[in-house]
Amino acid sequence: MDRMEEKTAIGLDGEIWMTVGGEHLGGPGRITLLAKIGECGSITQAAKAIRMSYKAAWDAIDAMNNLAGEPLVERLAGGKGGGGTRLTARGAQLVANFRLIERAHRNFVQRLGEQAAGIADDYLLIRKMSMRTSARNQFSGKVTRLTRGAVNDEIELAVTGGHAIVAIVTHESVDSLGLRVGSEAFALAKSSSIILVADDDGARYSARNRLRGTIARVEPGAVNTEVVIDLPGGGSVAAIVTLESSHAMGLAVGGTVTAMFKASSVIVGVPA
Repeated sequence: MDRMEEKTAIGLDGEIWMTVGGEHLGGPGRITLLAKIGECGSITQAAKAIRMSYKAAWDAIDAMNNLAGEPLVERLAGGKGGGGTRLTARGAQLVANFRLIERAHRNFVQRLGEQAAGIADDYLLIRKMSMRTSARNQFSGKVTRLTRGAVNDEIELAVTGGHAIVAIVTHESVDSLGLRVGSEAFALAKSSSIILVADDDGARYSARNRLRGTIARVEPGAVNTEVVIDLPGGGSVAAIVTLESSHAMGLAVGGTVTAMFKASSVIVGVPA
């Protein structure tokens, strides 16, 4: 093979991604983050080790916990510096199993490349095909109730932690998505659609979705603040509120709030 052939030769490559309900649970980057948390016992140190921002690391962990159906990372109270973080047994198992699958995948791709180098262009194209969404809150579950209306239908999903998400969608959407009781589906809700209520005793609201939990993180910005709430039984929900509202409500880590959002603000999808 001459120098020109060496420079232009195309080889096969690939990565393993785990999915739940059509949504990405994790790939090499997220698994490396989990592994580093196991080594360091700290989100901050783990994120720094792989050159990821602290916020991006927490966003990835929240997404994985929600989609896995159980926590992969847990906080430790007390100790020097106020505690740390560690992998749960499920999180450690996931890292170990992913490494085994990753090695088998590398061997497979290597053998495939040796036997069929001509398919490299198509293989790389296929790798780039994936669905992405800007919605901060993603809940995976099953349809437990479907109520037909005159124009729209009401869908209820059972999601992680025993919570229920209610969505209003059109007849056409229900039919095109093939939704029925027992169907696997996922619900998307933008963080800007979430309303936080610190004390709702005795009050009544029209919002169908109400998720009460404990504030896990408060990330203030120049104008808005992102608030992440851990939900009982696993999972979390993120909300964007104004900085002024955050101060007025006294939102702080450890506080209890209710995240509310309208059924009409929920987007429903199904696995491809």
